[in-house]
Amino acid sequence: MNETAGLQPEPDAEPSKQAMWIDLRSDTVTRPTAAMRRAMAEAEVGDDVYGEDPTVRKLEWRAAEILDKQAALFVPSGVMGNTIGVKLHTRHGEEVICESHAHVLDWELSMSAWFSGVFARHVPAPDGVLRWEQVRTAIRTASPHNTRTSLVCLENTHNMAGGIVSPIEVTEEICEEAHERDLKVHLDGARIFNAATALGKPVRQLVKLADTVMFCLSKGLGAPVGSLIVGTAEDIARAHGLRKRLGGGMRQAGVLAAAGLIALEEMPKRLHEDHDNAAAFADAIRELPGIQITHAVQTNIVIFDVAETGMSPAQITSALKQRGVLLNGIDDCRMRAVTHYDVTREQCLKAASVLTEIVREDRKRRSPQLGYMQLG
Repeated sequence: MNETAGLQPEPDAEPSKQAMWIDLRSDTVTRPTAAMRRAMAEAEVGDDVYGEDPTVRKLEWRAAEILDKQAALFVPSGVMGNTIGVKLHTRHGEEVICESHAHVLDWELSMSAWFSGVFARHVPAPDGVLRWEQVRTAIRTASPHNTRTSLVCLENTHNMAGGIVSPIEVTEEICEEAHERDLKVHLDGARIFNAATALGKPVRQLVKLADTVMFCLSKGLGAPVGSLIVGTAEDIARAHGLRKRLGGGMRQAGVLAAAGLIALEEMPKRLHEDHDNAAAFADAIRELPGIQITHAVQTNIVIFDVAETGMSPAQITSALKQRGVLLNGIDDCRMRAVTHYDVTREQCLKAASVLTEIVREDRKRRSPQLGYMQLG
């Protein structure tokens, strides 16, 4: 999704003023740490398009090592990484299976169709965890009447399912069964380190059987820019050309890769704090009349339905902003809060308190009797 869509601080706001916001719109809003800024200033660089940036090479090598894949490629964004992953494993006119609310389907400007020329056959998974039995029924083989399925796209954690985590055995079953049918598997692992933290497992175990994996440095890991796609040496060699076609050649990109290295090495160690803060926020609003948390809170995302409050997400967003809290709506009834290292537990609870005040004040304004009876 457009992680920073919605109301935002004024572009010309002073840094001290911006720091006053409690920003729960997304973990993309994080600012680089002091250590990242120092590393960026001191980074050794070269022309990455020529393969001569040593800091980029080091980042790619470490990413491949940590995820136990043969090679990796540094790209500007997760959308580019997913686009490359889809293109690597498909031919024009084929089908890709994904979950009905997958990021590659709903929030990437139809890049699978636009760039790769494939049709997304989407399968609903109410809890956000796509399972083999659901995938199996959607697979199509080539015939005079239809094209073949060539790829399964998974997402872990699942953004629009409240950051839900796919169990390792579920992912592995899909990969094994898909491979037996000559299908490839691409994993949108934008927040795969959050999933690994939630499961208490090394990230390599979560991605072991996937053919390619994309993960973001610029979300919970806190880097200012960048994602990586990992896979076989052959696939990543081809990915270089696709990145170039998409305008992703970044020249002296070591200044970005330097921050990415710190994000990769250090920031996963603290992701449990974000998960705890998300759980605390969810607990603080769980009993608020009119609020329904739609998915189990396993990582750093809380999605909640506000339809029964009598207020729209846009109205709540506006009221929150007036009181120093930034939080986005998803659609006409749901909102999403995302915790990250730039918000503390105290700030998360403050945001929940402000939301509670807004909902209660609106209910009392519209119906004083209801307010006294139900809200105390």
